[in-house]
Amino acid sequence: MGRRVAIVGVGHSKYGYRNDVSLAELAWESIKQALNDAGIGQEDIDYVVYGNVGVWSSEPLPAVVINEYAGLTPRGTVRVEAACATGSAAIKLGHDIVASGEADIVLVVGVEKMNESPTPTVVELIGRAGNYFWEFENFGLTFPGYYALYATAYMARYGATEEDLCKVAVKNHYYASMNPKAHFPRQITLEQCMQSRYIAWPLKLFDCSPITDGSAAVILASEEIARKLTDTPVWIKAIGTASDTSNISRRPDFLLRRGVMEAARMAYKKAGIDPENPARYLDAAEVHDAFTIAEILTYEELGFAKPGEGYKLIREGQTYIGGLIPVNVSGGLKAKGHPLGATGVGMAVELTKQLRGEADKGRQVPVKNGMAVANNVGGTGHYAYVMIYSLQP
Repeated sequence: MGRRVAIVGVGHSKYGYRNDVSLAELAWESIKQALNDAGIGQEDIDYVVYGNVGVWSSEPLPAVVINEYAGLTPRGTVRVEAACATGSAAIKLGHDIVASGEADIVLVVGVEKMNESPTPTVVELIGRAGNYFWEFENFGLTFPGYYALYATAYMARYGATEEDLCKVAVKNHYYASMNPKAHFPRQITLEQCMQSRYIAWPLKLFDCSPITDGSAAVILASEEIARKLTDTPVWIKAIGTASDTSNISRRPDFLLRRGVMEAARMAYKKAGIDPENPARYLDAAEVHDAFTIAEILTYEELGFAKPGEGYKLIREGQTYIGGLIPVNVSGGLKAKGHPLGATGVGMAVELTKQLRGEADKGRQVPVKNGMAVANNVGGTGHYAYVMIYSLQP
């Protein structure tokens, strides 16, 4: 089983167009906060794991460059990639390093400067997270196109509408307006979303997450160290991971992202959560809403709604604070932003602060169960991570 692992420090940069800093400076914003939060120095870090896709930035292999800038001289350093789920993959590796006894304190950093490349280049590079030569070269699919196919299939099968999709965007912008770290810290109306231009029908501008620069960091520690450093450790109670075929045409049901469902099943089993009613155990969820349809699909894949009924949750306001389960009260990828390597780490930062009762005014969820879930997806379900964070080990 290995040692128990806790988050003892967190940091989060401002997300957005960060042309004011270098990649190393952007990472340091989060690293410094996390070190201060944990009450430790650079010399206390045994190992550093970087989540960074990085194909769009001028520093293609940034790990040791950031180490040097941040004054880090750990015993080991590694960089990982799992498309949009890179940040969660980095946390999984950091967790395993501590759990195995290889290190006592591990720093996990997610960072991207995506806006160092022009938008068409970034869109093409993200498209490579799927089966590039088959789906992009033959059919011209980009990720807005992929998720537009999900949206049209879902609407045709279950009766959801474009308004339902836009209601996800309205909710997430509402909470982002209270998050000073968000890329878009402002509210939008349903009318604004519905009137925004189409990117890939039926997905409109406000249905799509932005191209974002940003960083996030968490410090992981063994149980013995964690209890010495803080009175409020947040434990990584369970991790579920799964993958799926690169070619989406080889999946038995286009709308069934098997990787996400399997990762959720694994995480719930490890955490002792009833998969038939997981919302009863959880105080909040941060899910992968790179496009609004993705959040609706995730409601169902995480068991918050039955298949084909996820859109009813947003239609009824059940994923706001006070509903069945608050989802993406950080603003989500949709409005907080989606710097790929930082996204999963940023989810961990958000849920750690929520469980510690430290979220921004207006965004703090009631902490009753002391558990929260993060779901990070790479590609169209190619990589899936579901993580349970808890106040109890």
